[in-house]
Amino acid sequence: QVLLVESGGGLVQTGGSLRLSCAASGRTFSSIAMAWFRQAPGQEREFVTAISRSGGLTHYADSVKGRFTISTDNAKNTVYLQMNSLKPEDTAVYYCAAEGAYRFSLGYSTTYSDYTYWGQGTQVTVSS
Repeated sequence: QVLLVESGGGLVQTGGSLRLSCAASGRTFSSIAMAWFRQAPGQEREFVTAISRSGGLTHYADSVKGRFTISTDNAKNTVYLQMNSLKPEDTAVYYCAAEGAYRFSLGYSTTYSDYTYWGQGTQVTVSS
């Protein structure tokens, strides 16, 4: 079992920055794949970024590439999402997800249904 607790959301103006945190407890942190997804009102949950258990491999959705950065602090069992140059279309509830890394040949997945464990979500609102 993995418990995920997110923090760091809020209201920011276009061009601003936010850093989301996702603290994991339970299963050994280094053995799980971590990802961020987001869901805007009336839309399906979409992939944002993921990181392999070793932190050596990352993957980003085209819409956030060059603006968002995912990272991990294994000592703190925490994954971060640094979001820069935010746009109004980034407005959504952001969710942290985790799954056993052994399930994925690349160490992560971009498909939300592949993840078993989810945080409660944190709202990010970007004003124009």
